[in-house]
Amino acid sequence: MSRPALEAASEELRKASELAEGDLQQRLYDHSNQVATLASREEGPDHGRLDRHMNTLYEIAGETDGALHDHVVAARDKLKEYREGVAGV
Repeated sequence: MSRPALEAASEELRKASELAEGDLQQRLYDHSNQVATLASREEGPDHGRLDRHMNTLYEIAGETDGALHDHVVAARDKLKEYREGVAGV
């Protein structure tokens, strides 16, 4: 099952990783892959999994600026958009 908001978040993280360097580049690339995997799984991610990604992206956004920051914030917004449709809490 395709999940467009998660796919968009993964793409934003991939773009961010292209602008980053060193360990941050690898972190963003890894998060992009993880979110892409979540987007293509049979069963969608739960609130906890999404929250962990969102918290990490919140921290990264606070440490970055410019286009890199914008892509990280956009990815976090897409995760938030998807999370609003997840049942339970």
